Amino acid sequence: MTSKVTEESLGYEQARDELIEVVRRLEAGGTTLEESLALWERGEELAKVCRRWLDGARARLDAALAEEEQEGSAAGAAGDGE
Repeated sequence: MTSKVTEESLGYEQARDELIEVVRRLEAGGTTLEESLALWERGEELAKVCRRWLDGARARLDAALAEEEQEGSAAGAAGDGE
């Protein structure tokens, strides 16, 4: 099992690539039950890392869009008075 420090230091692409490899190994079969369970657990951890990255990216995009919308509304309101 991987420590939290290692999980938190993984970038999105690293976690995604490792998750792809875990899925490939599980789909290929030929592993023991214990190995399969360990792979499954690792896959779950990696999926959570990816989800956190994607959620963070979505929040940043939403914030940028909201800021842009506010600036556009403020500029439009300032122009209405002239």
